[in-house]
Amino acid sequence: MATFQLERTAPLAPDEAWRRVTTWPRHGDVTPLTRITVTTPPPTGEGTVFVARTGAGPLGFDDPMEVTEWRPPTGDSPGFCRLEKRGRTVTGWAEIEVRPGLGGHSRVVWREDVRVRFLPAACDGLLAWAGRVMFGRAVDQLLRRG
Repeated sequence: MATFQLERTAPLAPDEAWRRVTTWPRHGDVTPLTRITVTTPPPTGEGTVFVARTGAGPLGFDDPMEVTEWRPPTGDSPGFCRLEKRGRTVTGWAEIEVRPGLGGHSRVVWREDVRVRFLPAACDGLLAWAGRVMFGRAVDQLLRRG
């Protein structure tokens, strides 16, 4: 599996940073060729399921995910969310942590362990690099946009 981590600091209160990175349909707004469909009723919590459809037309794949842990930030306690990837093409997990930072800022940590079916383990380094770049850009945009 390819494992990567990225960290960002944002001039936002933790609850606002949390809202921006865990409003799942917004991920489709900032990730090219991706559409997010939440398949369970709101609000988001443990058991929420959503699907990221990546590709164009018939040339794409679904990446279904389930929220298995959900603890929004409160006071000085960090927020934590764990997603389990349950697809036929992409498996693994992602974790999002939002903690208070200095001067009213927030620190966002995104960890992911991903496996793409039919991709050999020799490609894990490239896959981790691509994940850091792609998710880094997405998190940057999510935190910038209100």
